[in-house]
Amino acid sequence: MDMDIRIPIGLLFVVLGAILTGLGLFTMNDAELYARSLGRNINLWTGLLMLVFGALMLLFPYLAYRKRSKS
Repeated sequence: MDMDIRIPIGLLFVVLGAILTGLGLFTMNDAELYARSLGRNINLWTGLLMLVFGALMLLFPYLAYRKRSKS
C-alpha cells in the first residue's frame, strides 16, 4: 500500500481552514472581536490561507499519481 503523507495533512488543513473561514465570515462585523488585531479579520485570512495550503497538499499527490499512471 502506497500511502502519501500529503493526503491526510492536506485534509487536515482543508477542514481546519474551512472552520476558520466560516468563523471569520460569521464574525465579520464584530469590531470588538478584531480590535486586538488592528481591525483585521484574522480568522478569515488565516482560514483562506489554510484552505489554499491544504488544496496544494492534495493537488501534489494527485498530479504524482497521474504522472505515475501514464508511465
